[in-house]
Amino acid sequence: MSSPVICFGQQPSGFFPKRFLVSKFWTAQRLQRDIGGEIVLFYHDSDHDPRETTTKLAHLKSDRLDCLNFAFANKIQKKYSPLYAKRVSRDWQKKLVRQLPNYVSPDCVELFASVDSDNVADFCLEMYRGLGLLEGVRVERSSDPLLRGQAIAVDDYFVDVPYDGEIVRARKHGEGFALHQGGDSYIEIPVGEVKKWQISPTRDTRLRWMQSTLGCTHYVAGASEIQYLNTDETPEIEFVERDPIDRLDEAWTGK
Repeated sequence: MSSPVICFGQQPSGFFPKRFLVSKFWTAQRLQRDIGGEIVLFYHDSDHDPRETTTKLAHLKSDRLDCLNFAFANKIQKKYSPLYAKRVSRDWQKKLVRQLPNYVSPDCVELFASVDSDNVADFCLEMYRGLGLLEGVRVERSSDPLLRGQAIAVDDYFVDVPYDGEIVRARKHGEGFALHQGGDSYIEIPVGEVKKWQISPTRDTRLRWMQSTLGCTHYVAGASEIQYLNTDETPEIEFVERDPIDRLDEAWTGK
């Protein structure tokens, strides 16, 4: 009998991770203590939504919640580039180092200042590593060309393509590809022959796309995630809802 593969998926989720993500780590670890096996984080760094990296921190004196985020180079990069292609501004990092003592411990400020990553997805991952969350966890990234090359074909997907000096994530739209501006407005993107290394799944095709490469036996899902996942597509997976956690969308700073 094969050893369990305990998986959970998440986009880069704030430079200090949101508490619901931390709960997924803890739930996977609890499950591993019970059944053994390996923990795998499916790191969906192909997502392009800049809201994913919003980081809610409480001011140490006033307890006021403030929303912090990366500074993005331009509107195209902010709205349409995948998180692995959104660049980190060193000026932003230096500025935030001066602000963070109002929110977090000196150790956390030091960790943040020490991260030397040139894109948003790597920056978040290194923060999670520095906070000790990735110990004993294998990370598989949806941006990895090798992983993409091994994945099954899906009928609803995005492609990473160059556009106006940036890499953007264009969705299959009719007979072509487009960037969604909102409502019924789209920017049509010329795309030549699509290669597998350019493709990442949509929300509705992500589960079976991921499973075709990872072969997990157990999947830790968030409370809202479990509602939209089509679990019938992967009957071989046992789905486990993550453990409850308070203030779930606030940032976790190691305590």
